[in-house]
Amino acid sequence: MTYEALTENYARAGFGGRLAFGARPALLIIDSVEAYVRPDAPLYADQDGALENMVRLADAAREAGAPVVFTNVVYQAGGLDGGVFYRKVPALKLFDQGSALAAFPERLKPQSGEIVVSKQYASAFFGTSLASTLRAIGVDTVVMGGYSTSGCVRASALDTVQHGFIPFVVREACGDRDPGPHEASLFDLQAKYAEVVGVEEALRLIRDSASARRQAGRLTADG
Repeated sequence: MTYEALTENYARAGFGGRLAFGARPALLIIDSVEAYVRPDAPLYADQDGALENMVRLADAAREAGAPVVFTNVVYQAGGLDGGVFYRKVPALKLFDQGSALAAFPERLKPQSGEIVVSKQYASAFFGTSLASTLRAIGVDTVVMGGYSTSGCVRASALDTVQHGFIPFVVREACGDRDPGPHEASLFDLQAKYAEVVGVEEALRLIRDSASARRQAGRLTADG
């Protein structure tokens, strides 16, 4: 079945509804660490330059005054806190505490005051304080990118909608080991759980939301 036929098939079945961008977005950068961006690392997944697009999104979010949240993966030595997941995926040993491959790259590091969520499982929400933190700062929409599309990005996007936030996954800001899992995951996310958008649209939405908030503030001040 061609992509177009598959899209039509899903639409006839009632998939592929649209979600509107909210008023209070945050940017979620998922596991953008050396293990995925160094070409000599065994988990390298930045073949199409997702990191550069994450940098662009972070710059735009900071300029717009939107929260920027980073996740990383950290395990105790031996992975006792990683449970069955750690046993299933031997590559997770790369994220044992102190590993150089678990560090944020120079091109994209959290700035002072930005939130860092350390996790042990695929979703940024599972076993972390992320949902309560986003609610506390009034976020309604989560724009996201990171590694890998078929793993932690997909799991985080699914949990985003399940926690009641609007998920916007930025296609060019996600990386994976192969185009097949990457494209299949983005298709499934768009059909069922999230809005999958291009980086230029995501940048525009972030900037427009900031302009709308500033305009609302002026109207309130004048009112």
